[in-house]
Amino acid sequence: MKICLVSLAVVTLVSVACRRPAPKIVVPELFRVRFQTSQGDFIVEALHAWAPHGVDRFHELIRVRYFDQGRFFRVVKGFVAQFGVHRDFNVHETWRQFFIVDDPRQQKNIRGTLSFAQSGVNTRATEIFINLVDNPMLDNQGFVPFARVVEGMDVVDRLYAGYGEMRPEGKDIDPGRVEEEANEYLVPRFPKLDYIKTARFIP
Repeated sequence: MKICLVSLAVVTLVSVACRRPAPKIVVPELFRVRFQTSQGDFIVEALHAWAPHGVDRFHELIRVRYFDQGRFFRVVKGFVAQFGVHRDFNVHETWRQFFIVDDPRQQKNIRGTLSFAQSGVNTRATEIFINLVDNPMLDNQGFVPFARVVEGMDVVDRLYAGYGEMRPEGKDIDPGRVEEEANEYLVPRFPKLDYIKTARFIP
C-alpha cells in the first residue's frame, strides 16, 4: 500500500511539473548577433527602444536559428540586401503567417540599419533587409529600423548582387517561388547567392 502511495505521489509531482509554463524570455534592451556568412562575419546590434515588437521577433528568430543556411535572395546595389526566408519552405510557410504589430518609426533607414520587410499594416514576419545606402524614401512607407550593423559592413557590401532586383522589375529571381520553395528553388538555380552560415547571440 505504501508503495502505491509513493508511486501515486511521484506521478502527481511529474504531472504538475509537466504543466508548469515555460520560463518567460526576457529580451535585453540591447543585444548583439554575429552573422557568419559565405562572405565573412558581420555584427548586428538590436535596440529594443527602436522598435520593441520588431526586436522581440528578431530575438525569437535568432533563438530558433531561423536564419541558418538562408540566402541573401535580394541584393540590389545602392539599395538593400534582403534575407529571412527559412531554408525549409514548410517552416517558412508557417512563420510567414505569424505577423507582428507595427512599431512607430524612431529611426531613419540609413546605411547599415535593418528593417523588416512588409506589404502593408501589421504584416512584418521574418524577412529583413539591410540598407546598403541611406534610403529616405523608405521612411514614409512604414519600414521601421530595429537594429544596425556595427561591425563588418564591408562584408555586407560584398554580398553577391549579380542577379539584381527580383521579378517583375528584374529578370532572374521569382519572389513567389522564393516564398513557396525557399532553398529548394534558390540553391540550384542561383548558386552564386551568398548565405548565412549561422546567426548567434554574442555573450
